[in-house]
Amino acid sequence: MAKLYTKNYKHSKNLKPSEETVNFLLSYSQALSVINCNKLKFEALLN
Repeated sequence: MAKLYTKNYKHSKNLKPSEETVNFLLSYSQALSVINCNKLKFEALLN
């Protein structure tokens, strides 16, 4: 998927997220819980 967004971008080698952004995404992914119940999916943030 990253290739789709950066394929035609001239400065794609200079993309470096800040440490704050990385920490936010890691915290969010750790707190996210997806519960499958039959054909339904429930997303819950466990904070």
